[in-house]
This record gives sequence, structure tokens and C-alpha cells, in this order.
Amino acid sequence: MSWLSSHQIKRSRFSLGAASANSTHIEPEINLIPFIDVLLVVLIFLMISTTFTRYQELAITLPTAAGVESQNEVKQIHIAVSRDGRFAVNGKVTDRSQLSNSLSQLSQNNTSKDSTANTQVNIDADARAPHQAVMSALEAARDANLSNIVFSSQSKK
Repeated sequence: MSWLSSHQIKRSRFSLGAASANSTHIEPEINLIPFIDVLLVVLIFLMISTTFTRYQELAITLPTAAGVESQNEVKQIHIAVSRDGRFAVNGKVTDRSQLSNSLSQLSQNNTSKDSTANTQVNIDADARAPHQAVMSALEAARDANLSNIVFSSQSKK
């Protein structure tokens, strides 16, 4: 006689449909108290998170203009700053001491008809260029009375 045969195992059928004749019918119920607790926690979370986003944005009303875009051609001077701090003005390699002179000569050549406000300085600095080299390019543009300065960047993919 084995252990399994000596112990009677009660086998009941599991049914999702109608209850069997000898089992009692159990009415399903939903416990509402945990459901309400979860909804209150979600409501509190949403209330707190919306107050944080309101303070992180600036309310800016941009001005409007009815005019058309200016058709004036902008003269550009490109200053390239390499990774090791070397400079090139419009593709021509120059050193720091000659950078101000080169920008002054180019701005005088470009402003024979127009003002210096129409000349745009485009600084193409390498991402690993020393900060001092970029500041030197800015100082050289200031020394040449060029105030319209743009930094080039690439978009992340």
C-alpha cells in the first residue's frame, strides 16, 4: 500500500461558468476602499506635478511685426577654432596675434558700402576647443568693432 493510496485527495472541479450542484454560489464583490485609496494617491500626484510645471516655464508674449523680411545681404566672416586652439579666418590660417588685424581688414573691405552692423561674424569652434581660444576670437571681433556674432552648432541626431 502506497502513501498516495492511503491519503484520499479531494479533487474539486474548477469552473468559471455555472456552479456545481453541491457547491454554494459565491457572489463576486469589489472592495472599493483600496480602489478609492489608489485614486486619491493618483489625484495628489497629479496636483503636485502640475504645480511644478507651472513654475518652470516663462510667460513670454512675443512682439508681432507687419513688415517683410529685410532683403539686405549679410556679409559673413567665418572664424574657425580648431581643437588645439588654432584659428582660421575665412579658411586662411592665422595666429592669435594677427586675428584682430585680419578681422579689421575684412570688416573694412566689407563695409565700403554698408555699416559694420551688417557684417556677421560666424564662430565655428570645435567641441573640444579650449575656452580661452573661443574667448580670444570674441575679443578679436570686439576689437574690430564687430558686434553681430553667431556661434555654429550641429543638431543632435
